[in-house]
Amino acid sequence: MTPVNIARLDTAEHGFEAELARLRHWSAQADAQIEQRVAEIIADVRSRGDAALLDYSRRFDGLSASSVAALELPAEELRRALDAITPAQRAALQAAAARVRSYHQRQLQACGLGWQYRDEDGNLLGQKVTPLDRVGIYVPGGKAAYPSSVLMSAIPAQVAGVGEIVMVVPTPGGEKNPLVLAAAHLAGVHRVFTLGGAQAIAALAYGTATVPRVDKITGPGNAYVASAKRRVFGQVGIDMIAGPSEILVLADGSTPADWVAMDLFSQAEHDELAQSILLCPDPAYLEQVARAINRLLPEMPRRDVIRASLEGRGALIRTASMAQACQISNQLAPEHLEISAADPQRWEPLLRHAGAIFLGAYASESLGDYCAGPNHVLPTSGTARFSSPLGVYDFQKRSSLIEVSQAGAQVLAPIAAELALGEGLQAHARAAQMRLAPAGGVAP
Repeated sequence: MTPVNIARLDTAEHGFEAELARLRHWSAQADAQIEQRVAEIIADVRSRGDAALLDYSRRFDGLSASSVAALELPAEELRRALDAITPAQRAALQAAAARVRSYHQRQLQACGLGWQYRDEDGNLLGQKVTPLDRVGIYVPGGKAAYPSSVLMSAIPAQVAGVGEIVMVVPTPGGEKNPLVLAAAHLAGVHRVFTLGGAQAIAALAYGTATVPRVDKITGPGNAYVASAKRRVFGQVGIDMIAGPSEILVLADGSTPADWVAMDLFSQAEHDELAQSILLCPDPAYLEQVARAINRLLPEMPRRDVIRASLEGRGALIRTASMAQACQISNQLAPEHLEISAADPQRWEPLLRHAGAIFLGAYASESLGDYCAGPNHVLPTSGTARFSSPLGVYDFQKRSSLIEVSQAGAQVLAPIAAELALGEGLQAHARAAQMRLAPAGGVAP
């Protein structure tokens, strides 16, 4: 097999920054034809509701149904799917679900509860945290089936206390993936519709006679789904617009080269635009990984996709030091960041921007994808600079609590009135001043 022509870069070489920027470039701009088609589909679903959904189901998924209600799966079918999968699959799903639930329950305790306090004037100030009423989860269907994504979206929603979780999943030709349905049962999904594409996003965002309108939509999908999520944002919340999957490995040369090569493969096998980059100060180790890549690639069923990804957007990069590797990592803000080093705790404090940080040689990114516990829905394309993994907090909203005592009003009203008059808002000022007590008296 022809050796993989992966980019070999050195931070000391002239033009390194430009070459790295070229590798990192990815345009999130959707094809104009996709945008136009999605806009038409959304408008059609808003206008015709269930009738439009039935038309698109026949056209895109080959499903002929008398009503959208016939496309909803009964809860018993989800339970039967859990019973029908192999014992090993069932045990793996249950173990993963338990770990994901445990992690998000701790997340709830840490940052998902309300709080309040009283200041020196007796005013009560605080924050009330309440769950969303209803959320929608989009799950790819057919050959691309991701039960792990069901767990990662539905379980934090359930832990947050969301009242109703509605899942949509396309089933081309009526093909239902039992692992996806079993995961939905384990994760506490309330309703499942065999709908997909932009039409499913539109139905969740605006509601139809059968599909309820939700408050937020989460989950991955193709370009049509991503475009639809972008368009309905504002009518509903969305988790994020995800770009290609990516992994950045910071290695000191202490991890077996085969392990690191396979970790690079684990992202490259997603699709040709996925990105796998290795940063290491040891040139001999980079050579070992390069040899491992070429030795292991023929064994991979998705070797053509892996090769295209590595040759198109991958890189093996020599850095001056591990500290410099950390600096470059902060610049890239990767989705998955592995510190494959003998002492990962030494380098972790230097890292500020990443969707998920994997510490040490045994922390394979794939463990985080499935069963470690933290959420695998992560910011991509450098958005980890300002975004966070999906979590319990994404399925909650916060309301400020303000209770003002009579004594507190005497302190706050003059401040508010002065600022309001400065902004030319007399009614604001008068509303505050009316709470002031007359000299020597008390406010009414």
